[in-house]
Amino acid sequence: MNIEILQSICNKLTAVTEDIKWGNDLCFCLAGKIFCVAGLTPPLRISFKVTNDEFDELTSIPGIIPAPYMARNKWILVEDLSVLNKEQWEKYIFQSYELVKAKLPKKLLRSLWG
Repeated sequence: MNIEILQSICNKLTAVTEDIKWGNDLCFCLAGKIFCVAGLTPPLRISFKVTNDEFDELTSIPGIIPAPYMARNKWILVEDLSVLNKEQWEKYIFQSYELVKAKLPKKLLRSLWG
């Protein structure tokens, strides 16, 4: 996993925007709501939202921790990017996108998807 692959995965999703926040974090957003964050200061570390059931399972894996400040919302921080394979990265990023999308107002969803 590198930043270019992450951008490729995230930008395949509908209505995604990229933004630099907090000076050095590349944020992938849907309607202004963040679903994935990559720290641009080496080493590359990536955070995203997971389901309640997956949170404990994933944070028990060495190299994955509860995301600082966002763990209460079931976000994880992947510090060792090699612990997930490409298919897992795609699955979890898409799932994070869908979890954020599910919380958007219906009117906003209609405006994004027609």
